[in-house]
Amino acid sequence: MNVKRTFGTILTILGIIGLIYTGVNIISHADNYTTLVVIGVISIIFFFTGISLVRNTKDEA
Repeated sequence: MNVKRTFGTILTILGIIGLIYTGVNIISHADNYTTLVVIGVISIIFFFTGISLVRNTKDEA
């Protein structure tokens, strides 16, 4: 398996986990909104970077 595609999958999964964590804490009215915003932004960056790596990497045997 291609290393870029594997790394993209890992980044996508980390982004999804971070977005779920941020969403759950915003819904439960956590007090530390600054931390949640930072985690949310980093998660969005991870998610879209991972999706981009998976999409743009060509399969070569």
